[in-house]
Formats: sequence, structure tokens, C-alpha cells
Amino acid sequence: MSPTTEAALSVTAEKQAGKGYIMQELIKEFMAQKKFAVVGATDNKEKYGNQVLHNLRDRGYEVYPVNPRLSDIEGEKCYASLSELPVKVDVVDFVVPPAATETILKECVENGLERIWLQPGSESEAAIRFCQENHLKVVHDVCVMLN
Repeated sequence: MSPTTEAALSVTAEKQAGKGYIMQELIKEFMAQKKFAVVGATDNKEKYGNQVLHNLRDRGYEVYPVNPRLSDIEGEKCYASLSELPVKVDVVDFVVPPAATETILKECVENGLERIWLQPGSESEAAIRFCQENHLKVVHDVCVMLN
């Protein structure tokens, strides 16, 4: 391997290590918050939208379910949009398909919601780029239930 190739690989490895460190710091910051919105919350216990909702609630977080198709989940009010939430949440956790994520991220900007957690399967390159371009803090490729 040439010295130039080795140097390029070293820089790439350092960038990847730096991204990992930054992501871990963001995860710590996000998990230190109190109020989460779960976009894509559902009453279907088999789906991640329900599991994430319960996992966060069981760990003591104040959680607000968001799903325009439901008025309540297990007797608790479900909000049709982020704009309808009665409080400003600290973190918005997405458990919806990437196309929905890309649309709803605009609502985050409009409402001054700056911490975005894209669950695996909800992210896309366009969504991540939108977050970066709009100076939103974004965690992706990591499940909130594992932290």
C-alpha cells in the first residue's frame, strides 16, 4: 500500500471514529432530556411505534404519542401533529417510513424542535441532510430502546 493510500485510509478512519464519538455525545444529550414525542406511535402492540412509546414511558420519560389516524392510545390522548402538542418536547422520535419522516421534519423546524431521533427504518439520506442543513441535532441508525 502506498503512503498516500495509507494516509487516506487513516483520515477516513479518523472521520468515522469522530462521527461515532459525536453520535454517542448526542445520544447522551438526548437521553438526558425529559419530554419525547413519538411520531408514528400506535396502539398495535406488535409495532415499534407502540414498543418505543412504552419503553420510554417505562423509563420515566414524559411521552406524547403523535399519529393523525388515532385519537387515543390505550386511553391516553394521541396528537394528530407536532403542532398540536400541549408542550414543547425535548426530543422527537420518528417511527414512520422515510417519506413521512421527510415531510414531518419540516414541522419540527416550524415548531423549533431541534433534537431529532430517526429510528432505524425511518431515516433516509434526504432526511439526514435536511436535519444537517437546518441545524437540527440528529441521531440515526440507532434504536432509542437500546440506550
